[in-house]
Amino acid sequence: MSEYDYDLFVIGAGSGGVRLSRIASGLGAKVGVAEDRYMGGTCVNVGCVPKKLFVYSSHVAEDLEDGAGFGWTNNGSLEFDWNTLRDNKTNEISRLNGIYNNLLEGAGVTVHSGRARFIDHHTVSVGEETYTAKYIAIATGSWPFIPEFEGAEHAITSNEFFFLPELPKSAIVLGGGYIAVELAGILNGLGVDTTLLYRGNLFLRGFDEDVRNFAKTEIEKKGVKLAFNNNIRSVSKVENGYNVTLEDGSVVQTGLVLAATGRKAHTQDIGIENTDIKLNGAGNIIVDNNFTTSVNNIFAVGDVKGGYQLTPVALAEGMALARHLFNSKPINMDYDNIPTAVFCQPTIGTVGLTEQQARERFGDINIYKSDFRPMKHTLSGRDERTFMKLIVDAKSDRVVGAHMVGPEAGEIMQGVAIAIKAGATKAHFDETIGIHPTAAEEFVTMREPV
Repeated sequence: MSEYDYDLFVIGAGSGGVRLSRIASGLGAKVGVAEDRYMGGTCVNVGCVPKKLFVYSSHVAEDLEDGAGFGWTNNGSLEFDWNTLRDNKTNEISRLNGIYNNLLEGAGVTVHSGRARFIDHHTVSVGEETYTAKYIAIATGSWPFIPEFEGAEHAITSNEFFFLPELPKSAIVLGGGYIAVELAGILNGLGVDTTLLYRGNLFLRGFDEDVRNFAKTEIEKKGVKLAFNNNIRSVSKVENGYNVTLEDGSVVQTGLVLAATGRKAHTQDIGIENTDIKLNGAGNIIVDNNFTTSVNNIFAVGDVKGGYQLTPVALAEGMALARHLFNSKPINMDYDNIPTAVFCQPTIGTVGLTEQQARERFGDINIYKSDFRPMKHTLSGRDERTFMKLIVDAKSDRVVGAHMVGPEAGEIMQGVAIAIKAGATKAHFDETIGIHPTAAEEFVTMREPV
């Protein structure tokens, strides 16, 4: 009989924790998992899922306007009800919470509701109970970060955004990352007078420069006001909202201040101080290539250890760790060519290297670009364009980067990512027959490098 209550105890039932728990249990381990907030973690509750549902909603008015060019007219008044969207979203999330709980229990995992805290390297407490485990894994994810400024308590984060009691008439979104850009697009699409405020000279740092500049132009066309090279100095509550004083001395009145200024590892209140687990300067848990912390029986997967803050990455890490611990499989995580999408409007899809990264790595590269008006808008009349870019290592002819700004970029880029992961060359792209008429066929018809 084991000297421990569990073979594995997982702190956190988000994407990484759920996958780790289920796979480990399926491999014969006795597994317990603790979650104190909501089953499914950030992605399901206040991240990917509600965000995408809100993006769909924010597109509806534009889609209806586009219908006029195709013969559709709406003679009635079009009205939007925030409460309906918010509550329907919440109902769907509740359904998903139940599914996650059933998946765990169906896999034989014991679910504990409450905050798990380390007592020592093999023991955790959940409420009044204590449990021992041979292995313990931390999968507590990340948490929104609000910078310090006077009146910062008046700002909300993405956590609160999805539960707003009412939709404001105006909003300031602070930040320049993908969350800020996405939420600004949602607010704007729902009819809110939206300003995106960023301290740098251009948002989406780390993305390809052509993508950043093209997205800036298209997002401005949609009506989002972009205010770069500025920041919030203070926020004060007034009768009809908030007065926001900016670093340039100007004062703006708004109905909402939303800080989307990054996320930090969520290690608070899990008893880290009772262990020898080490954190880096950014507050992330330090792990080796096997996700082992500085304590050899304690592991960490997902956002809490830094790196790529993406749900599919956490899922892959959880699966790899489970198979390593309970099936002796080596961990060989490959973080190259991870595709991602930014669900701004229009959407950004990207995989592989940016042009700058490719030049630094390969030196001699070929660049292919296409900028065109989507077929839909030849009748809708909307002034929206699509951008595509391929980056090719000149020596090997291998495609090392692909980028797109336009409708369904995320859907299109998933297929392109498979080709790039498989090592496809530009010749392979050229030899592939396109699907006509689609935007996606442009990726296999770009012939002349720029």
